[in-house]
Amino acid sequence: MKIARALMLIGLGLGVSACTAVDVPTRNAPFEQLPTTAIQTPAGYEINTAMTTAPAGAHPLADAVGVQVSRLDQSLPNDAAVIRSPVSVKQVLVRVPRSLKVSERNSYLPRGDIVWREDPIGDRHAQVHKIVQDAMVQGVSVLHGPVPVNIEIEVQRFHALTERARYTTGGVHALTFDLAIRHAETGELVVPVRTIKADLDAFGGQQAILAEARGLTQKVRISNHLAEVIRQELTNAEGYRNAQLGIYQWMHNI
Repeated sequence: MKIARALMLIGLGLGVSACTAVDVPTRNAPFEQLPTTAIQTPAGYEINTAMTTAPAGAHPLADAVGVQVSRLDQSLPNDAAVIRSPVSVKQVLVRVPRSLKVSERNSYLPRGDIVWREDPIGDRHAQVHKIVQDAMVQGVSVLHGPVPVNIEIEVQRFHALTERARYTTGGVHALTFDLAIRHAETGELVVPVRTIKADLDAFGGQQAILAEARGLTQKVRISNHLAEVIRQELTNAEGYRNAQLGIYQWMHNI
């Protein structure tokens, strides 16, 4: 059963009752508990220490420590901005496991888990964390529905383009994350954890140069795309459906 459809049923129930290298990806490795310093906290977010210990028997997405939570403003936006949904999201939690391998190779199709170049060389896990956290908050902040939930995102793959691909062939932004939706009051999973593939066509060559001149950097396009992906996942009965992007997308999955 798709997420939005399941949440609609839950809402009704509540109403009645009251990128070519030899890097080896690690995204399929068993979940490992992260240390408290697993993610460098980008400025502007708080650490929710109440969530650093997971309840017994919780799904692995709840096992990491030192996680970071964005609490959404409880006041509604103006009516024109509100999107009717089965849920209202109260908190957004994003994890980027340190087990994900970063590739800095300037090849056309690096095979690490994280490929990111638009920020200065540094902590790529923290940079990706901030991009995904900001995008998810942007996406869910306009949703208004009967079921209060918290969402948890664990990044599995974040591939933007290397410099070589960006200014020649273009390609695909290959983005994959796990999504857990928990009732905001009970902490229980309201639907099974779902893996979301959210690939986006990536501009190359002259198209990339012209896009950047208009302010459409990789970061802007990926952020806006992820915001729309989470909106669709939480509002459409069938959830988000990944785009079919041809050979570059296929090459990311071999």
